[in-house]
Amino acid sequence: MASLHRRRAPMHEINVVPYIDVMLVLLIIFMVTAPLVAPGVIDLPSVSKSSNAPAAPLEVLIRADQSITLRSRDARGAVAEERSIGREELAPAVRERQAKNPDLAVVIAADKGLRYEAVLKVMDELQRAQVKRLGLAVTPEAGRK
Repeated sequence: MASLHRRRAPMHEINVVPYIDVMLVLLIIFMVTAPLVAPGVIDLPSVSKSSNAPAAPLEVLIRADQSITLRSRDARGAVAEERSIGREELAPAVRERQAKNPDLAVVIAADKGLRYEAVLKVMDELQRAQVKRLGLAVTPEAGRK
């Protein structure tokens, strides 16, 4: 009789079988209803062909010896003007071009072996001169698409 009145020890295990059952039921519900849900159709706006093509960007070339060249291209992509320029003349020249055409983008193309610090100095100088639409030019790797 003493064994009947003995208290049971608390259970230190979690029974996960009910949780697994609930998850399997939810999985089946999602598998059945997912093909029935139609994806939303997005009605995209349409535009006519642009009357004028975007202007070719103004290129700032930084060579390995840290000399700077300013290059502009015409609408066909051919080099229209290319001139060497000093670092102190760079920001005013770019600002002058952007004053004529506010949508003109400026792309910095630096030599691969050039120190990162030299590129940052040119970029910082252009940003301090309030040059808008500034970016970096890169060449994609041959193995990647």
